[in-house]
Amino acid sequence: MRVVFTAEARADLFESAAYYESREAGLGIRFRDEIATVLQSASASPQLWRERPEGFRRINCPVFTHYVAYVIRGDALVVVAVVHGHREPGFWHDRLGG
Repeated sequence: MRVVFTAEARADLFESAAYYESREAGLGIRFRDEIATVLQSASASPQLWRERPEGFRRINCPVFTHYVAYVIRGDALVVVAVVHGHREPGFWHDRLGG
């Protein structure tokens, strides 16, 4: 299954990677690599993670305190948010678009 990022999710990813890189050289790259690994798992078995009442699925990162929220649209896994677990829950739900 192909992986597609919304513009907002791509901005989430770059913003978090830049933050981690500013904290320690190479940490942003490790973060991006972890997101890639998580997305590889999700795209291989997209239905494995349960669908939430709001209509998205969520996969947690094993090391970083982030999760990836996605929806399945045809043959695409659409990433709608890359979220730090301590952010206000649901702040990005308006991205789901109904």
